Amino acid sequence: MGNELGSAGLMLVNTLINIYLFLLMLRFLLQASRADYYNPLSQSVVKITQPVVGLFQGFLGPVAGRFDLATLAAGFVLKVVSIIAIFMVIGVGMPPIAGLMIAGVAALANAILKIYFFAMIVMIILSWVAPNASHPGALLVMQLVEPIMAPVRKVIPPLGMIDLSPIVVFIAINLVDSLVVGALIRAAGISGALVGL
Repeated sequence: MGNELGSAGLMLVNTLINIYLFLLMLRFLLQASRADYYNPLSQSVVKITQPVVGLFQGFLGPVAGRFDLATLAAGFVLKVVSIIAIFMVIGVGMPPIAGLMIAGVAALANAILKIYFFAMIVMIILSWVAPNASHPGALLVMQLVEPIMAPVRKVIPPLGMIDLSPIVVFIAINLVDSLVVGALIRAAGISGALVGL
């Protein structure tokens, strides 16, 4: 019974860490897509993640350009430390360093792909029910997905009222997730449950 409670507790902690990693990668993507920084939802994400990101901004410096290295580093270190802690708690000992590094990269990639996946679903639903929505959440989703949708739309223009680009992006997300992230998780030799949400 105690062992089951302990493993349930570990899984809960792992899930909470993955949710925080999800928020860190959302912050990274909002910066990369140049989404509205003053949107209330952007501000919430920044406030929630700043305590951890602030630690890394001290030596990596403030954001320069579109890619926020401090946020990426924060997500990577958080995930690697959490995997080490879980390994230590369950009594397996220190995992191999190479496996940890690969697992950290896989976790970041997994979180980024999940964000795009959910944002695409929200974007598609909004395009059906509220194509001209001005809610801060709707605007943020549109700003987030536009950088990955625009190049696809150039190759596959809309056919009248039908835009096929979301289907292509969905397929690409799933391919990268199954092939690249799957390969990274296998190479890391660490349970996929510890890496992804």
